[in-house]
Amino acid sequence: MNLSADNTAIVLDSTADFPDAHERFESWRVVPLYVRFGDDSYRDYVELGPDEFYARLPDAREQPRTAAPSPGDFAAVYGELAGYERIFSLHLPGALSGTLGSAATAAADFPAVRVIDTGAVSAATTMLAFAVQRRLERGSSDEEIDELVTRFRQEHGLLFTLDTLDYLARGGRIGRAAAFAGSLLSVKPILTIRDDEVVPLKRVRGTQKALGEFRAELEANSPDEPSLRIGLAHAAAPERLAQLEALLRAARPRAKVEGSTSIGPVLGTHPGPGATRR
Repeated sequence: MNLSADNTAIVLDSTADFPDAHERFESWRVVPLYVRFGDDSYRDYVELGPDEFYARLPDAREQPRTAAPSPGDFAAVYGELAGYERIFSLHLPGALSGTLGSAATAAADFPAVRVIDTGAVSAATTMLAFAVQRRLERGSSDEEIDELVTRFRQEHGLLFTLDTLDYLARGGRIGRAAAFAGSLLSVKPILTIRDDEVVPLKRVRGTQKALGEFRAELEANSPDEPSLRIGLAHAAAPERLAQLEALLRAARPRAKVEGSTSIGPVLGTHPGPGATRR
């Protein structure tokens, strides 16, 4: 099948942290996950945005809970896009959420839909979607998109640091980073996601040293070329985002920053406020 931007749509879930996707691209849609404070359930970004969420989080009596969209949620969006010959549905790993499974269940009734495990979260998922869109705009195929996704999963990098591991631990998403839990005195863990698990890389003391580790990892594992594309995200930490942007301009001046975003309520439930990602 010859794929183009005219005959192909893209579906993300809200953990891609790109709530304006449909405004940016007519053929894109976002299916929200759910976040629950006690008995109250909210659609991610639709009924509860990042600012309100992070304001409520410190005083919450218990850890907010998250839930995947239902297959019916996905079916409604796939039905809305029924005029497209191909629909790529890009989502966070199945090991981290039931979202991928719900999408696959719904896709069984929509032959045009291909559900893809991106192996990524937040801005990284959106960056893959941008790459798919660029291929579609010049003309592509299922085979080329498969190659793109495989290469992305092998080569993309994700780094993040947190003020505390408490939220990850409470939510059961801590993985091998559990070895860092309980660290005190401004120790900052540097983490990544590898094989669908949160994995520790290093721990340093203080924000400035954490930023220094970000720079060291960037310089060791990426070229300073226009082909290098970077996405940034923060959880109620705009000042750290500004520091990270300055660091990137100094370390990789030829790279393209494709977007800076706030981590939404569903993802923010797990790292808590103060997280920054590259």
